[in-house]
Amino acid sequence: MHTSDVLIHIDDSLDDAALTGLLRETGEHPGVIGACVNERARHLMVVDFDAEATKPSTILHSLRQRGIGSELIGL
Repeated sequence: MHTSDVLIHIDDSLDDAALTGLLRETGEHPGVIGACVNERARHLMVVDFDAEATKPSTILHSLRQRGIGSELIGL
């Protein structure tokens, strides 16, 4: 396993329930180890993942399929 992380900007303003659900669903994505946001920067999500099992673009695509406006930062 080769762990890495990616920073994703969330365009949408999500309430607590929606954000909690998004973090849970992202954490269940194959190859993802976990996802989190800082309470002060709720529009920035850090996703830890196994680079041998998934790619940042695949994670981003799964967010967009859920209707979440998002972009990868720093790639």
